[in-house]
Amino acid sequence: MTTILAIPGSWRSGSYNLALARAAQALAPAGCTVELASIAAIPIYDGDSEAAQGVPAPVAGLKDRIAAADALLLVTPEYNNSVPGPLKNAIDWLSRPASDLARVFGDKPTGLIGASPGPGGTRLAQAAWLPVLRLLGTRPWFGKSVYVADAGKAFDAGGVLVDERVRQVLGAYLQGFAAFAAAR
Repeated sequence: MTTILAIPGSWRSGSYNLALARAAQALAPAGCTVELASIAAIPIYDGDSEAAQGVPAPVAGLKDRIAAADALLLVTPEYNNSVPGPLKNAIDWLSRPASDLARVFGDKPTGLIGASPGPGGTRLAQAAWLPVLRLLGTRPWFGKSVYVADAGKAFDAGGVLVDERVRQVLGAYLQGFAAFAAAR
């Protein structure tokens, strides 16, 4: 069984990216599970706090979940044409201490998907993540792309993915990404 850990960059009620992560759970191919992980309890990164108290428990727990998963899926919003601050903050914490990078992220199959109410989807945010993923030592998957534009039309008021084309694109993405992760 291949396990993909999906981390939505937004956990607000009505988040299109949380809805997209839940759709990924529902569309996981046979032999694969998609688990969700929250970044809601992760504090703002502070080097002084890290030096005095170490890595906070929510960060340590999430690091262990990433390390145990077969693959990592970042479900990224796009804020101001770039990465969202809360998700970047979480990744900054997850990369601490640097000596733990290989255990958590080293050669980890990693995918990027995202949804936005705007017409460009999350293309710019996904591109902006690539240098970060390189630095972390992940193994990004480039086989397919999921940039959900006009997300208000793709999901209903309850956050259910109702756009059949997006459902097909997401399903094909997950099929390929799960195979990529299993081949590790």
